[in-house]
Parts: sequence; C-alpha cells; structure tokens
Amino acid sequence: MFGRLMPKEGKYFDLFNTHAELIAQGGKALTNLITALVEQPEQAERYAEEIDTLERKADAITHDTLSQLHTSFITPFDRDEIHQLINGMDDILDIMQDVAESMSLYDIHRVPQDAKAMAVITENCCLCIQSVVKLLHSMDNAPAILKLCHEIDELESEADRSLRASMSKIFREEPDAREVIKLKEMYELLESVTDRCKDVAGTIEAIVLENS
Repeated sequence: MFGRLMPKEGKYFDLFNTHAELIAQGGKALTNLITALVEQPEQAERYAEEIDTLERKADAITHDTLSQLHTSFITPFDRDEIHQLINGMDDILDIMQDVAESMSLYDIHRVPQDAKAMAVITENCCLCIQSVVKLLHSMDNAPAILKLCHEIDELESEADRSLRASMSKIFREEPDAREVIKLKEMYELLESVTDRCKDVAGTIEAIVLENS
C-alpha cells in the first residue's frame, strides 16, 4: 500500500532521447541549410524554418523535464546533473537557431564551400550526442559512453581547426569587408554548436564517472 503512494520515477530517459533525436535532426537540417547556401540559396529558408520548429519542440521537452524534476521523488541521478544535462542539450539547438537566424539578420545568400565541411562536422557531433544519450539509461554502457564522449571532443577540436582555416581563407580571399564580418559570425556560430556538444559530453562523462 505504502509503495503505491510513493512518487514514481519520471520518464527522464524518454525525454532525453526525444530531445537528442531533435538535436540529430537539427544537425541534419543545419547541414542542409549550409549546403543550400552553397549550392541552392533559394532552398535555404525552408531549412531555417525547420531548425526553428525543432528548437521550439526541444524547448517544450526541456520544460517537461524540468517540471518532472520538481515533482519526482526518485531521479536516475543527481538533480543538478539532470538540470545541467537537459539545459546543455537545449543550448545546442539554441545555437543552431542562432546560425539560421544569422542568415536572415546578416542577409547571407551564399557561403563558401568550406562552410559545408564545418556543417558536416557539426552534424556528426550531433549524431554522437544522440548515440551517447541513448546509452545513458544503463551504467553498464559506461565504456561505450566514454568512448563517444571522446569522439565528441575530437570532433570539437576538428571544428576548431576548420574554423581557423576558414577564417584565414576569407581574410585572404574576400575583398568585401562586410562579407568578411558576416562570414566570420556564421563560422563562429557553427563552431559554437560543437562547443555546446562538448559541454554536454562533459556533463555525461561526469555522470558516468560518478555513478558507474
């Protein structure tokens, strides 16, 4: 009788997984957006709208998770870690939305081919986030989780190198100072997506090391 009165554990992992799936979809939409700006600028707006939709869905999941946190007696791991994880995941899609919005704000209609390579790195980082979150339900998956966290860290380093190379190239080759400013902002935002992925990987690594 008493057991039935105890608050039940929230479906945190379902919420994490749903959010992580939106991150992966966002990574793909971001690659499609940048590819469109390289090859078919007239198609870019629909991918920007897709990212905006995904970000709003992710906000709702973040809200549901935090609401669950305030009503659950039992949580799968520390409450502060849950808070940090879901907010960190939400930050990833927030930055993606910033990338998409910057295209309109700065009136960017075409970008260099190099931007596509950076977008692919970002997409791969987002896919790793989805994969590592799927494993988080069991600490038996600790070795695989830590391996994926390391892969995310390496992808973030690759994005850093790509950013530096791309920036060097536009400063050398782009004669229009206004275009340089626009592209610099876009490249830095793209790289920031991988920074946020690395932050989430760091949170997950800490969770695993503390609970396994």
